[in-house]
Amino acid sequence: MVRKVIAYKKYFTDFYKVQEEKVQEKINYVLDLVRFERQVPKKFLKHLENTDGIYEVRVITTFKNIRILCFLDEGDLIVLVNCFVKKT
Repeated sequence: MVRKVIAYKKYFTDFYKVQEEKVQEKINYVLDLVRFERQVPKKFLKHLENTDGIYEVRVITTFKNIRILCFLDEGDLIVLVNCFVKKT
């Protein structure tokens, strides 16, 4: 299964560009898992409770825990909406 991943406006790309190269590689790795795996482990893609279809892509590095908020459109399109570094 191949899902198409797109970014809404420039929120994700602006965040991505300011990250270190190793963090960018990790983000790419996790997004490739989401893109190509039929069943993505909850460790990497999780539906947020009490929301109407909002998911979070989890990128865990040594020093940062990054969350990328997204939603699925008809199952094979993932729209990246916003992202942030989780503090706690």
